[in-house]
Amino acid sequence: MFETGLLRGKRILVTGGGSGLGAAMGRRFLALGAELVICGRKLDRLDATASEMREETGGKVTTIACDIRDGAAVDSMMEQIWREAPLDILVNNAAATFIAQSEHLSFRAADAILAPTLHGAMYCTLAAGRRWIEDKHGGVVLSILSTSTITGRAFTVPSAMAKSALLAMTKSLAVEWGPKGIRTVAIAPGPFPTAGASGQLRPEGRDEGWTARNPLGRTGEHSELADLASFLVSDRAAYINGEMVVIDGGAHLRSSGAEDLLRWTETQWADQRAARSKA
Repeated sequence: MFETGLLRGKRILVTGGGSGLGAAMGRRFLALGAELVICGRKLDRLDATASEMREETGGKVTTIACDIRDGAAVDSMMEQIWREAPLDILVNNAAATFIAQSEHLSFRAADAILAPTLHGAMYCTLAAGRRWIEDKHGGVVLSILSTSTITGRAFTVPSAMAKSALLAMTKSLAVEWGPKGIRTVAIAPGPFPTAGASGQLRPEGRDEGWTARNPLGRTGEHSELADLASFLVSDRAAYINGEMVVIDGGAHLRSSGAEDLLRWTETQWADQRAARSKA
């Protein structure tokens, strides 16, 4: 589907690139000729993933431990990256979420979602954008959002708020930074199961009929999202700016994805809170 070397010469940072969708996108970027930087809080996980990626693709992968919730740490990471060469592409992938009755959310729990999902993505975007503008270097920011930006989503309110704010950032910076050669784009994935997200969003006891309710009757393949991401950050998509592309099999046209939780009992919610506290 893609020409060989579609991303050759591109230097790409993927936040949360050590696992899940971040790692899937990273592998595809490498296969298409990019140089990859992955960051996250756990260096051992990053290094293990990077080793696998190098073995699979022969590509160059750099790992940096960074807590993107800390603006100073983000700025330090960008300085480290730029010492070797500028980035060309930033992928805001790192995020956090879990299901909860909103009235039971503590301020700390809400911040645990907003900090990496909203603040971290904003810090990374501003740090990269500032350097691109200073260097008169073009760039692309791809943010991984959610269909909650369209439908809203009960029981994951902080996440829906954060993703919606990032969509506003994407649209706003498209206008402000477009004249400076910087594109901002986004993807809203539907169900793409990963170990981390499934554990937080699909705990034991939750209705699993959501796959059958998808118009296409299945979940997404990681390779499908990775291919879409590769196109959007490539020069082939150079005229796409400020847009969010939905990839969910049409699921959001039927439901927001949270309706089954309206039928949960107080006992189920209490069990869920207890399980999250232990975790």
